[in-house]
Amino acid sequence: MQNNVVWGQHLILDMGGCNENISRKENIRAFVAELVDAIDMVAYGEPIIEHFATHSQEAAGYSLVQLIETSAISAHFSDHNRDVYLDVFSCKSFDRNRVVQVVDKHFAPKSIYILSLEREAKQPVQPPFTQLR
Repeated sequence: MQNNVVWGQHLILDMGGCNENISRKENIRAFVAELVDAIDMVAYGEPIIEHFATHSQEAAGYSLVQLIETSAISAHFSDHNRDVYLDVFSCKSFDRNRVVQVVDKHFAPKSIYILSLEREAKQPVQPPFTQLR
């Protein structure tokens, strides 16, 4: 990276074996409100939390989008296997350990896989990225 300047921080968490809170809209709403506060962000409007794919037991679950003044938080919750896929992206830095603390408090995942990226369109290509153009 040139001059150590990046556009944003992107945290990706894949979590398995979560508790029943992932299937409750109000618990998801409480989670995202606490997360926004814990990482010192400012929510832009109310979160969108909708239950999708009710026609398929394997695919059914909530999706979450919370705009923040510096980008967005999104997540997908699987009712069937109790997995959660969370993305936090912000051009303002944040403490990824605080994200994990809030996740643990609300969803108690048995497993967490984490990927932390610095986003910048002009950086040298490094895994996990590959250059298409």
